[in-house]
Amino acid sequence: MDYIIREIKETEYHLLEDFLYEAIYVPKGMTAPPKSIIQRPELQVYIEEFGRKKDDIGLVAEVDGRIIGAVWARVMNDYGHIDDETPSLAISLLKDCRGLGIGTALMREMLCRLKRSGYRQTSLSVQKANYAVKMYRKTGFVTVAENEEEYTMVCRL
Repeated sequence: MDYIIREIKETEYHLLEDFLYEAIYVPKGMTAPPKSIIQRPELQVYIEEFGRKKDDIGLVAEVDGRIIGAVWARVMNDYGHIDDETPSLAISLLKDCRGLGIGTALMREMLCRLKRSGYRQTSLSVQKANYAVKMYRKTGFVTVAENEEEYTMVCRL
């Protein structure tokens, strides 16, 4: 699949709602929550007024003019929060585009952009059962904290 990775345009910020919903891990055999779940304050922190904070950085993957994935970072008090100097990441791809290396390419490009912007590290939170844990480790993330369900992971840049 031929794709390009580029910065998200301001006119595309609204797509982050869809990608935030796609980022919710749903274990096999479980029913996906209603899309309204992204209205919860603990999830809105990822997308609310995206682009208005100096730390907001977003990239998309595009195939034939169709946006199929996104990764975005901002300093926020989220599940993967480390400190007020470390941006947290969110990443997701449309279901039919997973497992093709596009997420890894998106992540690597975001890590390069964060490093060029002067950040020393970035963080994220991921459920332990999520298949993406393997990709995060492959791109340099290490577990710095965990609970029964989730890892908090950091990548030094």
